[in-house]
Amino acid sequence: MTTLGSRAAKPAAAPATVRTLPPAGHRRPGNILTLFMLACLVYFLLPLFWLVMAATKSNSGLFNSFGLWFGHDFDLFTNLHDVLTYNDGVYVRWLLNTLMYATVSAVGASLIAAMGGYAFAKYRFPGRNAMFAIVLGSIMVPQTVLAIPTYLLFSKIGLVNTPLAVILPSLVSPFGLYLMRVYAEGAVPDSLIEAARIDGAGPFRIFRQVAFRLLAPGIVTVLLFTLVSTWNNYFLPLIMLNNPRWYPVTVGLAQWQGQASGGSGAQALFSLVITGALLSIIPLIAAFLLLQRYWQGALGLGAVKG
Repeated sequence: MTTLGSRAAKPAAAPATVRTLPPAGHRRPGNILTLFMLACLVYFLLPLFWLVMAATKSNSGLFNSFGLWFGHDFDLFTNLHDVLTYNDGVYVRWLLNTLMYATVSAVGASLIAAMGGYAFAKYRFPGRNAMFAIVLGSIMVPQTVLAIPTYLLFSKIGLVNTPLAVILPSLVSPFGLYLMRVYAEGAVPDSLIEAARIDGAGPFRIFRQVAFRLLAPGIVTVLLFTLVSTWNNYFLPLIMLNNPRWYPVTVGLAQWQGQASGGSGAQALFSLVITGALLSIIPLIAAFLLLQRYWQGALGLGAVKG
């Protein structure tokens, strides 16, 4: 009895742990995704790395050395000096023109998109859905299709070969308007708008003092998109401008490239074109680094709402 009692008093053995394997389609997706992201990283950074390496070479070094490494001579500072002083420093003026076009267009387009997106998201008015459908349809229209009609229109009112010929078309951003509507639907609560109306605030005051602060991340996102689009725009300034005094960097560098490959008698400007292209992307990199956290937050909310 004592033996049986002592045996009965012993605790039951713990059940063995059963390990379940994940389904075959879900095993280790991280390695494949990591390799894919590394391939994308190399794909996007390799041209930038080549640009940095090429900017350190002379015209002869561009053709006599390996493209993805330094040449025999380090001519970066010489190239920088030549770019900034060539033809009485016209590159500096092109860079300032580009900065003006991109800044004014980005600020204006982001404000217009914010006001339009807020109105579409928070107000009910006749034709609202039809107008927004037109906005969505205009996103699919390539900008090059509108370049010639825009030129004919601006030539009638005398704006060709002026900065307004580049700035005014860039103020219209259908994608920015769509993005701001999606963002405003989730970022601006209806209860907050009703509370402001009860306090006696009008529509413009509500937008200026209440909605604008909540829409700030989305506005920064549209600003960045428009800034990059206007900074890299080539076809519209090429059509609208015929005076080198108003050229942006894109058209100016293309002009230098044409001179460099113009055949016999043309001055070799390949190193100037490459170094000028490297200088032109530095402001964009700085803008993305400074405004990155606002951009990522706005895209995250837009993805959830979409």
